Amino acid sequence: MAPLSDSPEDRAKQADKIVKNPANYKICEGCDSIIVVKAHTCPNCASYRFEESTAAVIQQARVLGRRERRSVMVSDLQ
Repeated sequence: MAPLSDSPEDRAKQADKIVKNPANYKICEGCDSIIVVKAHTCPNCASYRFEESTAAVIQQARVLGRRERRSVMVSDLQ
């Protein structure tokens, strides 16, 4: 799997992808990351509580797509 880019353009593209298909994603209530709906736990913080509202996913994608990454990812710890 290719590493995720943190460039503003790549973050905006990813946010646009999520906004177009919000039912495929959910928001982790532990770290506010957006993850695929089929995940049982968050790959970033291991939380198992999620917000699945499409309106909330769209709003969060727009917020995250406009700012730099602030969360620690598993790849940061390797």
